[in-house]
Amino acid sequence: MNRRRTATVMISILLPTFTHAANPFLDAPADKPTSAKFRGTEWGDEIQQGEIPLTARVVTTRLARMPWGAIFKIEFTDLESRTTQKREIRPDYFIVTDDRIILLNEEDNEAAVKKISALDKPPAFEPGDIYGITTGKFNREDGLWKTTISLKGDLCVYDSSHLSGHFKKIVWKKGVGLVEYASGSGAHADGFRLKRQK
Repeated sequence: MNRRRTATVMISILLPTFTHAANPFLDAPADKPTSAKFRGTEWGDEIQQGEIPLTARVVTTRLARMPWGAIFKIEFTDLESRTTQKREIRPDYFIVTDDRIILLNEEDNEAAVKKISALDKPPAFEPGDIYGITTGKFNREDGLWKTTISLKGDLCVYDSSHLSGHFKKIVWKKGVGLVEYASGSGAHADGFRLKRQK
């Protein structure tokens, strides 16, 4: 009986060493990619009908896991619409700690992933690279850009806009991950909005 109790105590002491920081808005139980269908609309100067339907498959992959967090890649594949010139959406890389989702915005993100995953603590980052929070509210102005990150129930909403009409909106959902991704340039010249399908 005493051995079992001692083993239980030892395991409870050792467990924190092997656990990693987990963010409720972007996490994964394993490194295996997960995908979801997204549906929405796109628009642009070459699209005469205003907005037309757009679909995509969004693939989320955990590339690295560290004691202080993880690094994820979010890719947009199988984009389909009625336009002759198919839209491309570049993949995003995010450094995730227990309280922040930070955009990894390097010239070579794959090389940066290897470098950052070897660190024993999160790297320093710019406030403009914060794309998600788990508590409080985030407000930032950078020239003509205005960015807010707010928590609404089980959602974390990143909303960034420019006076010219450029914008980016990303919505994270607890236990799910990315549920909305939208981006556009001024005067409705080009853009898209995609939402995760149940």
